[in-house]
Amino acid sequence: MTLSIRTNPEALAALRNLTVAGSRVAEASRQVSTGLKIRGAKDDASNFAIAQGLRSDVRALNAVVQGLNNAKGIAKVALAGATAVSDLMTDIRQKITEGANEGNTAQQQQILQNDYDEMIAQMRQILENSEFNGVNILIEVAIPFNLAIGTVRDVDVLSNLEGGTLTLNGQRLDVTYARLANEDISSPANALAALSTFETEEENVATALGSLGADLRALDLQVNQVQATLDEIEKGLGNIVDADMARASAELTAAQVRQQLSVQTLGVANNAPQIALGLFQ
Repeated sequence: MTLSIRTNPEALAALRNLTVAGSRVAEASRQVSTGLKIRGAKDDASNFAIAQGLRSDVRALNAVVQGLNNAKGIAKVALAGATAVSDLMTDIRQKITEGANEGNTAQQQQILQNDYDEMIAQMRQILENSEFNGVNILIEVAIPFNLAIGTVRDVDVLSNLEGGTLTLNGQRLDVTYARLANEDISSPANALAALSTFETEEENVATALGSLGADLRALDLQVNQVQATLDEIEKGLGNIVDADMARASAELTAAQVRQQLSVQTLGVANNAPQIALGLFQ
C-alpha cells in the first residue's frame, strides 16, 4: 500500500461503496414504502409501458362493467314490473270470466266492471313505476299507453373492449295496457269479447317475461366474463409492477448492513494518512 497524504485510494473506494450501499437502501426503502418495484419509466421503461397499457385496459373494463351493471338494473326493474303485471293478469282473467256469467245481475256486473277498472289502473301504475335511472323499457316514452305502435325502446350496452354490444330489448307492455283498457265487462257479451283480447295479451306478457329473463341472464354472464378478464389483467399488472415485500424487506436489511459497514470502512480509510505522522516523530 502506497502511503500518501494527498491521495487516499482506499478512502475513495470506500466512498464509492458507501454511495452504492446508500442507493440500494433508498431503492429498497422505496419498494417497501410504495409496494412497487416499477414506479416509472426510469425504473424499467419497457415494463412500465406495458403496465401503463394494462392500467388503461383496467379502467376501460371497469367502465364496461359499470355500463353492464346499469343495464342489469334496468332489466331487473323491468322484469319485476312485467312479473307484477303477469301476476295481476291472473286476477284480471278471473274478473273477466266472472263478468261473462249470464246469471249476473246488473248490480253485480257493475261491481265487476269497477273491479276491472281498478285492476287496469293498477297495471298502468306498475308500468309507470318500472323505471331505473330514468329508463323504462316497458313503455314507449313518446306516446305511452296508446294503441299506436311506436318504436320499442331498446338499450344497447357496450360489452367488451372490442366494441361489442348486448341489447336489452324493450317490450311495449303499455300496448297491452291500452288494449285491455279499451275493453269493458259491463255485460256478459262484452266480457266474452274482452276475454279474447286478454288471451292475446297474456301471451304477449309471457313473451316479454321470457325475453327480459333471457336478456338479464346474458348480462349476468357478460358481467362475470368481463370481471374475470379484469381480475386476470390486474393480476398480470401486479406481477409486473408490485414489489415482493418479503424480498424487499430482506434487501433493505442487507443494504442497511452494507451501508453501516461502508461507513466504518470509510472511517478506517480516512484515518490511514494519520500513520504518516508517526514517520516524523
